[in-house]
Amino acid sequence: MGGVIQADNLTKYYGKSRGIEGLDLEVREGEIFGFLGPNGAGKTTTIRLAMDFIRPTGGSIRVLGLDPRRDVLEVHRRTGYLPGELTMYDRLTGGELLRYLGLLRGGVDWRYVEELAERLEANLSMPIRSLSSGNKHKIGLIQALMLRPELLILDEPTSRLDPLTRQEFHRLLVEVRAEGRTVFLSSHILPEVERVCDRVGIIRQGRLVAVESVSALKARSLRRLELHFAAPVPQDAFAGLAGVRHVTVQDSVVRCEITGSVDAVVKAAAGYEVLDIISHEPDLEEVFLAYYSGENDVAA
Repeated sequence: MGGVIQADNLTKYYGKSRGIEGLDLEVREGEIFGFLGPNGAGKTTTIRLAMDFIRPTGGSIRVLGLDPRRDVLEVHRRTGYLPGELTMYDRLTGGELLRYLGLLRGGVDWRYVEELAERLEANLSMPIRSLSSGNKHKIGLIQALMLRPELLILDEPTSRLDPLTRQEFHRLLVEVRAEGRTVFLSSHILPEVERVCDRVGIIRQGRLVAVESVSALKARSLRRLELHFAAPVPQDAFAGLAGVRHVTVQDSVVRCEITGSVDAVVKAAAGYEVLDIISHEPDLEEVFLAYYSGENDVAA
């Protein structure tokens, strides 16, 4: 059985322009999966294919074990969706819109809606047209969450939220995961993805270049080491070691960049009196920039 979202060689062209190409992806049940890439990388195209808003040029995608082209109503019934560009009936209040959307789905637990509104500090009594873009966005988040769907597909869910509301939303996502439900979160906000996601996919120019846990991605990326010795050491003791580059020596301090294991450096350092080793671990932003600058071209 495949994942909650399973894409195989998924491809979408807009005329001669590539949206995505050859995308193989599995989102597992009960995880928060972060989908990273700048605007135009293919994040929204992938989401629209999953929701059957557009059709693929090639390959296939399944959502909750279903083919979105044949079972679109069932996919939509079991999925909470927040689009990147949100449009709503702006003559209604937030509360009226949510009640209406709940009725379309067979009813909604209004106490849960009120709990979500309180936690996200959303105003349900004002006409939507009078709300700020951030407060409209909160209504959109509530409609995605309120039916407790098996799957949440969220396109840039916190881009218009203030920091405190963003933190509360992250807590809601953790609760969703604790209930065994699944979140597919498209974002370009790297600290957010690092904080809440179990695994991350990085998409570049329509192609998936990495799928890993955050910790594994960071471990495979460049880190900077600074070694302090009791006396000066020769540069050639470290230059040329596997995975080591940009070695510099200043007095008794050696600085270098390492990809992968530090074992070779530690063994080389063991021949000298070491006072201290300082490792500068990459954050997710550095990992992301490395993939986009071409330093890492690791296929998933």
